[in-house]
Amino acid sequence: MEKEASTEAPKSTQESILKEETITERKWVKLEQTTYVDPTGKTRVWESVKRTTRREGVSADGVAVIPVLQRTLHYDCVVLVKQFRPPMGAYCLEFPAGLIDENETPESAALRELEEETGYKGDILECSPALCLDPGLTNCTSHVATVTINGDSPVNLKPKQKPEFVEVVTLPKNDLLQRIEELVTVEHLIVDAKVYAYALALKHATDTPFQVPFMKF
Repeated sequence: MEKEASTEAPKSTQESILKEETITERKWVKLEQTTYVDPTGKTRVWESVKRTTRREGVSADGVAVIPVLQRTLHYDCVVLVKQFRPPMGAYCLEFPAGLIDENETPESAALRELEEETGYKGDILECSPALCLDPGLTNCTSHVATVTINGDSPVNLKPKQKPEFVEVVTLPKNDLLQRIEELVTVEHLIVDAKVYAYALALKHATDTPFQVPFMKF
């Protein structure tokens, strides 16, 4: 007599890391090979890139800043930076961002990077937990801090950035996505995913919701 075939799904194995090996390492990054167990219990190998600069006592590698410039009788604007990125071989449009120093809070790092890259002094509105950036490639993490800038304050009337190879780009918040797409067309920039996702979310937040048509019987 044949046994009745089981309809139960095979039990999955808890994924786990078996070992991590450095393939090569340079000043800023290293290439690693990770051996791990997949859900079926099979041993697999994954290659990844990791920073060598992660400091002690910090919750993430870096912080990105969403700076909103507020001025009397002006539309609120988002302050972005444009800089040449060698890995992309092109200029990129990004939020001000940078690495967190040892024992520095994400909030302090956000305000420091904002002032260094744009010259503006701001106030923290909120800060995210540590977020992954490209988890299929790297373990790099970042906080995202929203900062308000009082554009009427004397310290922000003529902001002076530190000598960095970045150009400050200020765009109206209420028309951010369209203005970004115009810049891309004219200057052939590559837009950072965080910037585009933020602009897209702003657009969706103000769009008319999809209307469900009444059904006729």
